[in-house]
Amino acid sequence: MKAVTTVDSPQTPTFADAFDHICAAVSSVVRGKRPAVELAVTAMIAGGHILVDDVPGVGKTSLAKALAGSIGATFGRIQFTPDLLPADVVGTTIWNQRDATFEYRPGPIFAQVVLADEINRAAPKTQSALLEAMAEHQVTTDGESRPLPAGHLVIATQNPLEHHGTYPLPESQLDRFLVRITLGYPDREAEADVLRTDGADRTLAELSAVTTPDTVRRMGAACERITVTPALTAYLLDLAAASRNHPDLALGISPRALLGLQRVIRVRAAASGRSYATADDVKAVAVPVLAHRIVLSPVAGLAGHRTDAVITALLATVAVPLDESSVSGALGSWSNGSSR
Repeated sequence: MKAVTTVDSPQTPTFADAFDHICAAVSSVVRGKRPAVELAVTAMIAGGHILVDDVPGVGKTSLAKALAGSIGATFGRIQFTPDLLPADVVGTTIWNQRDATFEYRPGPIFAQVVLADEINRAAPKTQSALLEAMAEHQVTTDGESRPLPAGHLVIATQNPLEHHGTYPLPESQLDRFLVRITLGYPDREAEADVLRTDGADRTLAELSAVTTPDTVRRMGAACERITVTPALTAYLLDLAAASRNHPDLALGISPRALLGLQRVIRVRAAASGRSYATADDVKAVAVPVLAHRIVLSPVAGLAGHRTDAVITALLATVAVPLDESSVSGALGSWSNGSSR
């Protein structure tokens, strides 16, 4: 892989350049999936967790490893299986005979980037072990709360529910994921490139970090300065209200989902070199941010309706704000922003 100037160098590039450097590094491993890569990097900068939902063998695990490698983060992997126990995720306390004391052995959840591989193959009890970690960035074992690393990121992969041996994720856990990504099969050219290089293993081994986890947190903090106009806020609220009254939905867009959507559109605006978000940003990311958080009514489910189609229909029917022209400009210096 060609050397890339890091975003921590003396000549700090713009936010958009820094964003592109990370995407380019990940795309050197996950080929032909630039939109999915950009969405994953956006979610990482926004401080949210990622659910990758697709069939086996299309690069879900490689995406998680490449994200961690591109920022030089510690990486932990949990292979979810039907016999996996919560202690295998969060860690356990054991008796140390040498010191005659109980010693806590942390689980893989304490890495900066954690791959929860095939999360829906584990029983609900083990799936729920991730809830506290994802929502509060801590785990509680033996009555003691233990903080997770700053910027902790869970990337979960799941196989389609119709596959053998899967358990559906409950709505409360789905709501903890900022975005849901579907990779799909690569196009012919990208797949031919994969065959020529024997897959992602070699490129992963050659992947060098182009930035650091601390810089990613500073990028996320800088995005808090992106303007969301009152008109755009009203548009978000109108989308939520329309979903809560939609005849095909039993559960509409929640306040947490709106907050997540606002974080994502701010990062997208900054990556585009703007200091303000627009309705086009909302339309570009609404499906991956919202579709997995809403629930179809029983009648709509039996009729074969899909949540992504409902979100698309809402975007087509809810009126777009008209006074976005009152803001303009590019994102100023971000490198000195405070870390979250």
